[in-house]
Amino acid sequence: MHVDKQSCGLGPDSEYVELAVEVFAMLAEATRVRIILALRNAGEMSVNHLAEAVDKSAAGVSQHLAKLRMARMVSTRREGTTVYYRLTDEHASDLVIDAVKQAEHVLGQQPRPHIEQASI
Repeated sequence: MHVDKQSCGLGPDSEYVELAVEVFAMLAEATRVRIILALRNAGEMSVNHLAEAVDKSAAGVSQHLAKLRMARMVSTRREGTTVYYRLTDEHASDLVIDAVKQAEHVLGQQPRPHIEQASI
């Protein structure tokens, strides 16, 4: 099992550690997290709809989307003059969901499954 972790980049000496840090840095902004959650729920949205969903200006959301697109976390589809954004895959969404779950645990709002399972 240890060999499998090393081969897929999960060891502490992995070549992917620095890139993983860049992913976390990309997600270390509340508006981007909100955008990812909105896209996770809606599937696909235009800049204006995303701006409404995250309660930010369309110009600001557009700048965040450009960064997320450069990081390959979102992709686009054009229909006429409207550009629709969607998550490229589930990985960014999974990271955000895990971070929200961790925040819930820290605040004590959710039971800690690993503790409950240990006492069963």
